[in-house]
Amino acid sequence: MERAPDPGSVLAKVSQQLSVLQKRDWELWLIVVGTGILVLAGFLAMAFPAAIMEHGVLHVQFEVSRELFLALIALLVLFNTYVINRRLDLRRTRESLISSVIQSELLRLQSFTDPLTEVYNRRSLDDMASKYISRARRSGKPLSFMLIDVDNFKEANTRFGHLTGDFLLAEIASLLKSSVRGSDAVVRYGGDEFALILADAPLAGAEVVVNRIMRLVEEWNRAGQLPGYDMGLSIGLAEWAEGKSLDDILNEADNKMYVVKDEHKKVARPADLPRPNVE
Repeated sequence: MERAPDPGSVLAKVSQQLSVLQKRDWELWLIVVGTGILVLAGFLAMAFPAAIMEHGVLHVQFEVSRELFLALIALLVLFNTYVINRRLDLRRTRESLISSVIQSELLRLQSFTDPLTEVYNRRSLDDMASKYISRARRSGKPLSFMLIDVDNFKEANTRFGHLTGDFLLAEIASLLKSSVRGSDAVVRYGGDEFALILADAPLAGAEVVVNRIMRLVEEWNRAGQLPGYDMGLSIGLAEWAEGKSLDDILNEADNKMYVVKDEHKKVARPADLPRPNVE
């Protein structure tokens, strides 16, 4: 199974390759400095044998043929051209490296992100849950999972159309993201189901998140975002414990979620009640 992208490893990879390019850049500068020192040493070697000391002043005289002078100028021009071209090549390589890594990571992120809701998709859940569980095991801190199902979504989808259904799912995903911290994860678990992974959170802490979600749902309904429809969510919670597999946790949360859903069905909203027949 392909693993979810790890930003730390990506940054380490880019940093390592940029360090190699930076080293090459420094090597070019060392070559430039070394060549300058050699040229200067050559001129001094030719000059000092002809040096004359008069009245405490050093007079340096030397002669260079036109051919030698032109050859030195040509050599310096060629050398500087080479250095400039090499530095331009390094700059292009650096830009290409950064661009290719960013594009590669964007593609990987897209493969683990649901395009409609812009949260993690089902494909990423196993890998992410494994990382969260490993972290909870090392730190000894609690970890809670939440399964969320949209009440009467099929009816809303049929009544208002698929585009409105997509809008509703995107709204719910945005609402869920607003209800959790940056250290938590929101996953589109199925068609109209979502999963939340709550780091460092016992069931009591997860209940706080549930209350926050329900408050935002009430605000959404009061705002009349979708006239003629009241959003409802059924939520089930489960806390990870040593010895529990991911399937065990999700099954526990799923069972609790369907208990809540059955309770919601027993208490029909006025908008959901059948209209009386008028003769």
